[in-house]
Amino acid sequence: MAKWTPKHEAPEPLEGPIVPTIIGGTILWLVLFVVQLPFYGWYEDHGHTWWIWTCLAGGGLGFIGIYYVRRRDAAIKRDAARRAPAEAEAAKAAEAEARAKATKADRIAAEAESEADDVSTGPTTN
Repeated sequence: MAKWTPKHEAPEPLEGPIVPTIIGGTILWLVLFVVQLPFYGWYEDHGHTWWIWTCLAGGGLGFIGIYYVRRRDAAIKRDAARRAPAEAEAAKAAEAEARAKATKADRIAAEAESEADDVSTGPTTN
């Protein structure tokens, strides 16, 4: 069996409001759990108690998810704050280099223009 290789690069991951999304999902699971509790007897009679426990498990896993995504979000912000001064310094250096290149290009253009003027206004023989 041949190894599968992708034909193109994977797209960048989507970043969005992760923490509120996980909180909303957790609240939804817990609300479903609470709404089903009064009907526990019916679920037990029909062999569907797993529905209730699935909602409780979803809420519990949601709390783990909230803990995880909040720590991840804080780590991303810390890393961005740590990198900001270095990136600002690199941007200043790049800007200074671009200015130096532009100045050099302007100097070369001025020299070429003065040489062109010298050639066109050179000695004339009549």
